[in-house]
This record gives sequence, structure tokens and C-alpha cells, in this order.
Amino acid sequence: MYQPKTIREWIESGNIDEAMKALNEYLQSEQPDKDEAYYLLGHIYRKKGDWQNALNNYRKAMDINDKSPAVQAYRSILDILNFYNKDMYNQ
Repeated sequence: MYQPKTIREWIESGNIDEAMKALNEYLQSEQPDKDEAYYLLGHIYRKKGDWQNALNNYRKAMDINDKSPAVQAYRSILDILNFYNKDMYNQ
């Protein structure tokens, strides 16, 4: 069952798989207002270091709600990725 507070607690306590399962079940349902679920899923992918899926889910949240906290999260990841200089590690 989708309960954002519970899912946030799972994420913070490291129970990522349970949180991801609940979110994916909710996203496959016919429920409206899925922007928060996409934001939380993006948060999970970010914690896993999967930047592309994090960005994709944040983007979905932003497409549904342009005032979502996903906007700031999306920008933060872009800032991190733009700052990262791969050439610095190849010397």
C-alpha cells in the first residue's frame, strides 16, 4: 500500500527494496497524482547511484507537478554531473 511517510522511513532506514516494490505497485495502479511517487522513486535511484533513472523519475514527477521537490533534486543531480570531470581521473 502506498503511504509516502512509510516509504520515506523505509528509504531512510535502508529498506530500499521494500520501498521500491511499494512504489512500483502504486505506479502501476490507476491512482491519480503520482508525482510524489515518481519523486520518491527518483530518490531511491539517486541513493543507489543510478543517475539516469533518478533523472528520468524526477522528470516524470516534474511533468505532473511543476512545483514538485523533484525540480530541485533534478537540478542538483545536473549540477553534480556537470561538475564531475572525468579527465581529472584519467591522468
